[in-house]
Amino acid sequence: MSFEDALARLEEIAALLDRNEAPLKDALELCAEAAELARFCRTQLAVAEGKLEQLRENSTGEVSIEPLADSF
Repeated sequence: MSFEDALARLEEIAALLDRNEAPLKDALELCAEAAELARFCRTQLAVAEGKLEQLRENSTGEVSIEPLADSF
């Protein structure tokens, strides 16, 4: 499953739960599914963050690629 697919399913679950039409048993199963999808998405985001890089130019004009600083 891709990040985008997981996010789309999370949005679908939120809409289903927001309508308050699901029986309690189904709502609990949807919540459990949403928790797993959220965990998956957080993991995917952490991996993506680790791969972010930025270009830096030093005082001599040399360009290097470095990990993105935690400026968020």
